[in-house]
Amino acid sequence: MLRFTLRQIEYAVTIWDHGSVAAASTRLGVAQPTLSAALAKLEQQMGLQIFIRHHAQGVSPSPAGLRFLTEARNLLSHAQDFQRGVVAAGSAVEGELSLASFATIAPAFVPPLIKGFMSLHPDVTLRMAEGTQTELYAGLRSGLHDVALLYAVDMAEEFTFTPLASLAPHVLLPATHQLAHLKRVPLAALKEDPFILLDIAPSRTYFTRILDSVGITPRIAFASPSLEVVRGLVGQGLGYSILITRPFGDHAYAGEELAVRPIAEDVEQGVIALAALKQLRKTRLVAAFESHCVQYFNTIGAAS
Repeated sequence: MLRFTLRQIEYAVTIWDHGSVAAASTRLGVAQPTLSAALAKLEQQMGLQIFIRHHAQGVSPSPAGLRFLTEARNLLSHAQDFQRGVVAAGSAVEGELSLASFATIAPAFVPPLIKGFMSLHPDVTLRMAEGTQTELYAGLRSGLHDVALLYAVDMAEEFTFTPLASLAPHVLLPATHQLAHLKRVPLAALKEDPFILLDIAPSRTYFTRILDSVGITPRIAFASPSLEVVRGLVGQGLGYSILITRPFGDHAYAGEELAVRPIAEDVEQGVIALAALKQLRKTRLVAAFESHCVQYFNTIGAAS
């Protein structure tokens, strides 16, 4: 016999999403005393304190509550899948999907992915967010995001990864650099040049690892978590960089011309992947989005 109802689960997840019983009450159209009573009964039935109450400041999940709520959100998703399957004989893809993306990947790939998927599945509501890999992992663990588009570097064991594309890193030089005339630039020839680092995890370890693989300890002149700042510093002639993302048009934000050249040495490729929390079974919506991502990257010719 189940100790809880899906209604109780829905109430608890909505309180989590909105940070207070009052806000959840407004969202659900249910009286606050009803929500409070349902939550108290759920905590009693489950034998744990799901939320920590903060006087006049809403609620936050307890450590055990956070684990419970993450699983509870997944349970609701599967319950919705089941309901839609009964109504639509298993053909409908509906619901809300939260997609997170690594900050440098998002501009190039997320907009067309979203447009294409929503064109195929107009009944889907798709939310998006950007962040560092650490932030993406935290969002997946907490249930805030269903899937995350990121580089498969320094991967954590608790996640599944679907490889989508393998991209070659390139050297970024000022257009006036003495090596800009080369079709492929050997990193060894840049050994004494100042290096401008994209300083965001996992990019910082990935790019410095590439240099280390060819015996170079970079002379880091500047470091920035912003792709455009790195490109701008290179455009000003302050050093070279190694990047994967290549915005359309080889110019810095302020208009300086850049030289983008393949690396002559055989170096580690950057693999774009779709990550999800391993402990959660895929919903129909997540599986459909994963399939769409695979097809999209195959279509643009970037599949690994």
